[in-house]
Amino acid sequence: MRIVVTIVGKDAVGITAKVSGLLADNGVNILNINQNILDGFFNMVVVADMATDSVSLQELKEKATILGKQIGVEIRAQHEDIFTAMHSI
Repeated sequence: MRIVVTIVGKDAVGITAKVSGLLADNGVNILNINQNILDGFFNMVVVADMATDSVSLQELKEKATILGKQIGVEIRAQHEDIFTAMHSI
């Protein structure tokens, strides 16, 4: 299953490393990353593959929320189809 993870917040050292570490620790393979920093605001979109059953999407969402609170950003993970439907015109 492909997922989209979005990360938004004030820029700080280590955000990319911590988010990619969370994904790797849970068997999620990163397929694509797009990252921007504008006037001190961090924005990253990750397309990833949850082919392994090491964690459910719900569990990953919970872990991402906890990590986001720890590092001061908002992290959302959702199925690629949901993300696409929400962002189509």
